[in-house]
Amino acid sequence: MQKPRTLFFGILFIILGITTQSMAAKMVDHSLFAGLLDKYIASGKVNYSGLKKAEATLDTYLAILAKVDSKSLPRDEQFAFYANAYNAWTIKLILGGYPGVESIKDLGNLFKSPWKKEIASIDGKLMTLDHIEHNILRPRFMDPRVHFAINCAAKSCPPLSDKPFTGETLDQQLEQLASAFVNDSANNYLKGNTLYVSSIFKWFKSDFKAGILDFFLKYSKDDLNARLKMIKKNVKIKYLDYDWSLNGK
Repeated sequence: MQKPRTLFFGILFIILGITTQSMAAKMVDHSLFAGLLDKYIASGKVNYSGLKKAEATLDTYLAILAKVDSKSLPRDEQFAFYANAYNAWTIKLILGGYPGVESIKDLGNLFKSPWKKEIASIDGKLMTLDHIEHNILRPRFMDPRVHFAINCAAKSCPPLSDKPFTGETLDQQLEQLASAFVNDSANNYLKGNTLYVSSIFKWFKSDFKAGILDFFLKYSKDDLNARLKMIKKNVKIKYLDYDWSLNGK
């Protein structure tokens, strides 16, 4: 009677082993990007001068991303992959004009914005940053927290994270970034009954399905949260001007 059980568990371990190996094969190696972010990002400010000297490492990482079959990745790994790709290619775009670039907008022209340049090699195609954001990340995942994960290289943009995204830690990372942005008075603040918020909430209002105020009630902390709860029926929302100057040191 022992042999059937032994055979059963033997087969089970083989199946689990194959599954584990298969999953491991679908994880993307973001270690090079992790090293760059750790070394050249501090408090959301980007050391483009340092990154320029390490551009070869960035290029190697982008080449790794170009070989990934994103469709084979688990859902959270896909989100992490595209968010990292967006941020890495944005850095590459800036470095293409650095030094001398004072805003990402400087890298566009009257006929084409920098976000519409086909620069990102993904899935065997050249994609624009706009395509990654508006044709993949936003519609596929329908998660408003994406706006605090991807960085547009501007001072008013949510700070670039000093760690790459991974599928395993994605939800925790997105929660931390959303909370940090909402509670940063440089980006949003309450004055009287008026909640002044980043223009991100105006441009992508449709992504915040429950409403902007509900989003702030969920992620705000301490005094801001308490005050919003007290006056939530009378809150007026106004949008702040956006500073497009480079988020460099």
